[in-house]
Amino acid sequence: MLLKYQFDYELRQLTGFFAVAQLLHFSRAAEFVGIAQPALSRQIAHLEQALGCELFVRTRRSVELTAAGHALFERLLPLLGTLQRLPAELAAVSAGEVGQVRIGFTGLAMATVLPGIIRAFSQTHPAIRVGLAESPSAAQIDALHSGEIDCGFFHPSQEKPEGIRTRQLLREPNGVLLPAAHPLAQRKRLHLSQLGDTPFVLFPRHMNPGFYDRILSTCEHAGITLKIVDEIWPRANAIGLVRAGLGATFITPSEAKTLPEDILFRPLSGPAPESRLVAGWSTAASPSPAAQAFIQRVARG
Repeated sequence: MLLKYQFDYELRQLTGFFAVAQLLHFSRAAEFVGIAQPALSRQIAHLEQALGCELFVRTRRSVELTAAGHALFERLLPLLGTLQRLPAELAAVSAGEVGQVRIGFTGLAMATVLPGIIRAFSQTHPAIRVGLAESPSAAQIDALHSGEIDCGFFHPSQEKPEGIRTRQLLREPNGVLLPAAHPLAQRKRLHLSQLGDTPFVLFPRHMNPGFYDRILSTCEHAGITLKIVDEIWPRANAIGLVRAGLGATFITPSEAKTLPEDILFRPLSGPAPESRLVAGWSTAASPSPAAQAFIQRVARG
């Protein structure tokens, strides 16, 4: 919605009024704002005419504020203070020292590299607010294209998305997360070929098609067809189904560092699906200075 503001008075008239209201003396106020007294008197007269009320009671010996003058003075205090700070604040925005950056992330990013990146960025840019939203990889790519987020941390697909620049942050083989009561849970390491009869909980393919296809391809290479009994997102829900004994799931060692006692992580010998994590940002639009500062931090490593 477009808003149109129209005033019958000018900022210089308000600053002139403010000077007289503080000093209660036209000559000293005129000297303070750097204009001649007759010009200041005309400014005040024009302001009173525009507002439709008298702002001062003038005598030959004194100047006093009217009730309307007092009300205007009280309302101008915060406004002129804001205007006085405005150049420095705008300079800080332009320099990328303040503002907001919107970040999308997956569970793997938050379990590995993202907290350290945010911590380092916040130390150098403490006035920039970092907004975080967990979302699947495919949704992050759409959000980068639409401008809903400034930077994403996601699993890359085989085809690099058009208009998005990426930097690889992590490559890590997955292990298997099993219920503690699973027959293979007592073994220290497993091979995918041993898991052909184990039901698995995955995520919907459209949320991360690259990783989904790597899982199926790796299982095929190991000589099994994965038995998928459910597809759910986010990862915490899949872990919950493993705890319920409904199946196993794939997870990286980084994500498995803190687990409840009723589920167990087992690394895989031989073929293992690999998780890959990249940071990505759009090249089709100019980011805000705050977002540009964050992207530069991520791009440097």
